[in-house]
Amino acid sequence: MTTLADFTANRLDGKPQRLSDYAGQVVLVVNVASQCGLTPQYEGLETLHRQYGERGLVILGFPCNQFAGQEPGTSNEIAEFCSLNYGVSFPLFERIDVNGDDAHPLFVWLKESAPGILGSEAIKWNFTKFLLGRDGRVVERYAPTTEPADIAPDIEKLL
Repeated sequence: MTTLADFTANRLDGKPQRLSDYAGQVVLVVNVASQCGLTPQYEGLETLHRQYGERGLVILGFPCNQFAGQEPGTSNEIAEFCSLNYGVSFPLFERIDVNGDDAHPLFVWLKESAPGILGSEAIKWNFTKFLLGRDGRVVERYAPTTEPADIAPDIEKLL
């Protein structure tokens, strides 16, 4: 059975990261964007990271420019924006596609594992969130408008 450990993604610095490095942790995977009305969720994600990181939570941010061109920056611009505006210290990866023929394999698997409303697999907008248990399998999918703080009870159960 496929798990998070079966995937690799490039960090913002371009270096490949085996996602198996996060085995045994609770993981929240989020497609993010810097110029979205939901961008302030970075603050809530960072709060979760700081609050639960030592207990085994890791947040993985995947910039995506597929929704109204809201993540047009380079990797350096994305890193600078997230650091300066939200103090992001959780791992961020290179910009990827989450839908379509060029969708990153991780997101193809996430969408198959946890379809959205009415069984739709497509990601509808930035800040769609997937919570994975310590076994690397998807536990829950959250809508873009779900605030990070609202996920805390589910994270607590998995920690």
